[in-house]
Amino acid sequence: MNNKMRLIIDPKRPGPINMGLDETILEEVVSGSELPTLRLYGWSPENVTIGYFQGMEEEVDLEACERLGVSYLRRTTGGGAVLNAQEVTYNLVAPVGFAGIPKQILDSYRYICGGVLAGLRHMGVEAEFIPLNDLVVNGKKISGNAQTRRGDYLLQHGTILLQVDVEKMFSLLKVPAEKLKGKLIADVKQRVTGLEILLGRAVTFDETIAGMVQGFGEHLQVEFERKPVTAVELQRAQELADEKYANRMWNFKR
Repeated sequence: MNNKMRLIIDPKRPGPINMGLDETILEEVVSGSELPTLRLYGWSPENVTIGYFQGMEEEVDLEACERLGVSYLRRTTGGGAVLNAQEVTYNLVAPVGFAGIPKQILDSYRYICGGVLAGLRHMGVEAEFIPLNDLVVNGKKISGNAQTRRGDYLLQHGTILLQVDVEKMFSLLKVPAEKLKGKLIADVKQRVTGLEILLGRAVTFDETIAGMVQGFGEHLQVEFERKPVTAVELQRAQELADEKYANRMWNFKR
């Protein structure tokens, strides 16, 4: 096992800082100043994230977010709007080829998601990869994943759902027609699940992180070097939050 990888087990942070840290780590790995990195983290306060190509005002009920104390932002990766709440999020940054990561996008999704699958298996859950970027259990989604690249380096982040509050999610997202909301909620309940539903018990943030560390370590065959976020990284993440992820120009640019 010759591949060394930095491991960050982070506390729950505000959305703009989380996205700023993801981008900071990408900058450091691309520059060669840090090892390929796996960061595991959570969100506080709860946060609605829209995909890079979406429009904030089209997707998100901003008044509801303000009323309920839920933040909102645009991420750099594609995909749809999600509520980041009771979940563990991972961010993996590495060059193509590291630990066997393939170059082709679908293959790389499948390969990296194998770490999540292995982690879930350690927790007693058998899931499967469904292209392009979902993990499902008995046909129900438990993890969504997204990716961006800089040259031969990739950043892939994704969620592992602990609990699912579909009613709250739809109270924060805009629905094309109000009369469709009930049908959409019922439909999503049929298509999305969480670890607590699957295991029939309370599942903690720390327990899920431990499962993911074990799963990624075994799947990628890496030796983790645990190193927390530094003060310099936090400062850079705050700069990116101010310039981008907490900035109206970025969040409302479409």
